[in-house]
Amino acid sequence: MIKIESLGFAYKNRAVFEALSIEFEPGHIYGLLGKNGTGKSTLLRTMMGLLFPDKGVVDVFGYNPSKRRPAFLQDVFMVAEEFYFPGVSVEKYVTCNAPFYPAFNQEQFWQYLKEFEIPRGNNLDQMSYGQKKKVLIAFALACNTRLLLMDEPTNGLDIMSKSQFRKVMAGVATEDKCIIISTHQVRDLETLIDFITILDNGNIQFHHNIEEIQRVLQFGFSFEKALPEDTIYKEGALTGQAFIKRVEAGEDNTGKIDLEMLYKAVNLKGPAINAAFAGVN
Repeated sequence: MIKIESLGFAYKNRAVFEALSIEFEPGHIYGLLGKNGTGKSTLLRTMMGLLFPDKGVVDVFGYNPSKRRPAFLQDVFMVAEEFYFPGVSVEKYVTCNAPFYPAFNQEQFWQYLKEFEIPRGNNLDQMSYGQKKKVLIAFALACNTRLLLMDEPTNGLDIMSKSQFRKVMAGVATEDKCIIISTHQVRDLETLIDFITILDNGNIQFHHNIEEIQRVLQFGFSFEKALPEDTIYKEGALTGQAFIKRVEAGEDNTGKIDLEMLYKAVNLKGPAINAAFAGVN
């Protein structure tokens, strides 16, 4: 379990977090959403021990990330949005870096590269940004760490590569692994994410799993001007109106969740959305 209590962090004179508290549990793929500058990347780097909190507690599987213990570092991996690869072959990169991760599976790595359609013998400095990112993602997954953090992993990937990414990611979630993905590309990941966390101004604005969301909210579309009385959020479309409403008692809700629409609703109608979840376990 990852447990964060009363986290405070600031860059010089700009406070990012003042008293943030949240928990992440294994067995989930979390979607970490929020506006630019709201603290998503900072939170990931704090959990990795790359940034040190000014106050509060960050506990990752019983370790303090700031201590950078070898036993901690071998069980966590972060795919950063910006990264550097040396001018070596893929094989050389694996030979030099895989020993730091005891659970690294070389067979898995080459299989992931095959699925990403990356030639095995290429040098890293001769690859495009998208190809390099796929190599990094393949390496991260093959490390089989209990905590995997990904910061905008689909940036730089074309449409086919995003489909390959979703296919690969769908097979890596296990009960003992916690995956947290920070993204603006909600539609790229909505079939993978099973827990939604939304940050705003350094605070947790929303933190619920997909089952809870489906139990509380219904997403619909109306071609008529009139909307259900218990509509919480609406937005116009070319032929009608999309809306979010409360699920009524006894109502069977099997409709698809629109994560992009949910994100906008939380930002624009936060109190009403949170009120709908009051008392939900």
